[in-house]
Amino acid sequence: MRVLLAVASGAALALSFPDYNLWPLAWIAVGLLVLASAGARPGESPLYGFLHGLVFYPVCVPWIDTVMRQYGNLDPWTSAGILGLMAVAGGLLCSLFSWGVARASRKSAALACVLAPFLWVTLEFVRTHLPYIGFPWNLTGYAAVKSLALLQITSVTGIYGLSFLIAAYGSLVAFAILIGTRRAWRSVIITTIVLLVVALGGGYLVPTATPHHIAHLVQTNFPQSEQYPSNWLQLHAGELDELASISIAAAKKNPGPPEWIIWPEVPAPFNWQDPAFAARAVRIARDSGADFLVGVVDWKQAADKTWLASNSAVLLDPSGRRIYTYDKIHLVPFGEYVPLRRWLTFAGRLTADISDFTPGTAYSVGQIPGGSFGTFICYEAIFPGEVRRFAAAGAQLLITISNDGWFGRSAAPIQHLMMVRVRAVESRRWLLRDTNNGFTAAIDPYGRIVAQLPTDIRGELDAPYDFRTDLTLYARFGDWFSWLCVLATAVLLFFALKPRAS
Repeated sequence: MRVLLAVASGAALALSFPDYNLWPLAWIAVGLLVLASAGARPGESPLYGFLHGLVFYPVCVPWIDTVMRQYGNLDPWTSAGILGLMAVAGGLLCSLFSWGVARASRKSAALACVLAPFLWVTLEFVRTHLPYIGFPWNLTGYAAVKSLALLQITSVTGIYGLSFLIAAYGSLVAFAILIGTRRAWRSVIITTIVLLVVALGGGYLVPTATPHHIAHLVQTNFPQSEQYPSNWLQLHAGELDELASISIAAAKKNPGPPEWIIWPEVPAPFNWQDPAFAARAVRIARDSGADFLVGVVDWKQAADKTWLASNSAVLLDPSGRRIYTYDKIHLVPFGEYVPLRRWLTFAGRLTADISDFTPGTAYSVGQIPGGSFGTFICYEAIFPGEVRRFAAAGAQLLITISNDGWFGRSAAPIQHLMMVRVRAVESRRWLLRDTNNGFTAAIDPYGRIVAQLPTDIRGELDAPYDFRTDLTLYARFGDWFSWLCVLATAVLLFFALKPRAS
């Protein structure tokens, strides 16, 4: 029975995310794992958390295997093995949860169920910050973002507050099952009613943000490729001319000064040191009379005279002068660089067709007429503690550029968009998201998608936005709530492990 509960817990949590969208299951998933772990023998309790992770990852992110095979030049066994290793790593982390709950339950069911949400958030926090392999994709709290009201919690606690809420509810249900008293079940019923009222009705009380500016987000829609010939720009000159025309026409169609143009994360060999590409970019800025933000590969010479590549965003002013650069800081392991390359020799094939990128070091804030902005690139959107640094550094608008073409039409692009919505709320900023092939969207400071382009088309989105200068508690103080959970976990585990007085 415990094994079935652990497996059901992993499956329930995985099925709460897109494309399954069975989000109510998340609210009982952690509770199922608590039931599997409470009262288990110390030697066997880690098994139940391990089984949870072993089921969760392959069901929730199966697209990782597809990406590895299609674009990483890996055979099916190797790509499946990488997904399997991810599941094993996640399972080992979750095994600490089931071990902790089991040890606390030896003192009392109440202690175990109080510990559970704090320990759950602590482990999600650890999962986010693991060296090289930190991967906070689909943290538990994202299952609640369909509720506009509950989503606002993240402006105070970050996404971890929603994870805590879901885990705490599941633990309350588990507690009621474990002790079976009327009082416990009455607490479950009252809590459920309150959550339903807030989740379903509270959205009507969330303010509406009024935009005063328009940005022109261009969705380039280039097909994803493993390799690009040296004459790619010449071969696709007609398409690049079309994109330039779309961009310039968009900037000039409204009365008043042209608003800025944004292109996505580099979807093709957009090398800033290539004179042909740089000339095209400068011409778009000059002919449109608008600022132009574009994703590029930017090469810089290091002190030892070697040339290093960055995945970057550069901003050109209307004269074509480069006035802002952001170099992507958090690179994709096994996609943009190979961690521990000396030992993981097989992974070199994943970056065989491109040079390893060099990470940036600064959360750069740029200026355009009207206010300041910060740019983060693709994968960085899943790291809440990093994105909030832009607002803390003075960014009044957030921009994210991405190339989700690697994912195909799997669940990954919509999962990615789901997480980006939370970044807008955490910092209480308008957020503009420009992608190669979708989802390109404008998101208001409360998490609403107010404009969006269809996927897999080439076109332009008039994206409304505005500037804000206020700082949320999360933007100002970062992961204070997560650290509070770490402290509470340590205290509760101390009492759980403390020998009983004789």
